[in-house]
Amino acid sequence: MNRGPFLFLGLFLILASSWTFLLKQSNEEFGKLTALVDEEQGGLLPRGVKGPAAHGKELYQELGCIACHTQQVRVAAGSDIERGWGERQSVARDYIDQGRVLIGNMRIGPDLTNVGQRRSDEDWHLLHFYNPQITSEGSNMPSYPFLFETREIVGEPSANALSLPEEYAVEAGYEVVPLREAESLAAYMTSLKVDYDLDEAPKSNEVMAEELAVALENAQ
Repeated sequence: MNRGPFLFLGLFLILASSWTFLLKQSNEEFGKLTALVDEEQGGLLPRGVKGPAAHGKELYQELGCIACHTQQVRVAAGSDIERGWGERQSVARDYIDQGRVLIGNMRIGPDLTNVGQRRSDEDWHLLHFYNPQITSEGSNMPSYPFLFETREIVGEPSANALSLPEEYAVEAGYEVVPLREAESLAAYMTSLKVDYDLDEAPKSNEVMAEELAVALENAQ
């Protein structure tokens, strides 16, 4: 009697059951994740993206920024923490307030999870969008001049006009003013920060060493 089909069916059922259990368990675990309230860290965690930053997130998607940037701090070899891109590893709870998670998988440019901490000045981001060479010489990021309007100065210069270096200045009597889209995108960039702790988030060796030093000092 040929038992081959029965062995194949048995192996298939074992594998199918294992995958079903694995997926079901993962979905149940993630489905139970909720935001946390920690008054010492500012209230609800993680913090949602609201106002102009929410509009900026839509533009981030439309412009295809996810093709070159990630939003996930990793702790593998060549740790993102060592690069200064974050102070701890990203975990699932960091993303539960996001309708669309923009983790990405390409890093032609730096990770942006904590770019709002590294670059908190919206004016810096506006200059970067207008021409990345102004802020990051040698950058391979494209410029987005269509997010700005070059117009003649009538009376006093606009309060929000870009402060361009001399080598990038436009014609005398004209100014470059960010459109609403540019301002929203800059607001989104400065909103990207993970300045809170979660118990399930693995900490870097440096952070653990600091905490141990503080604990030892308090114990003395």
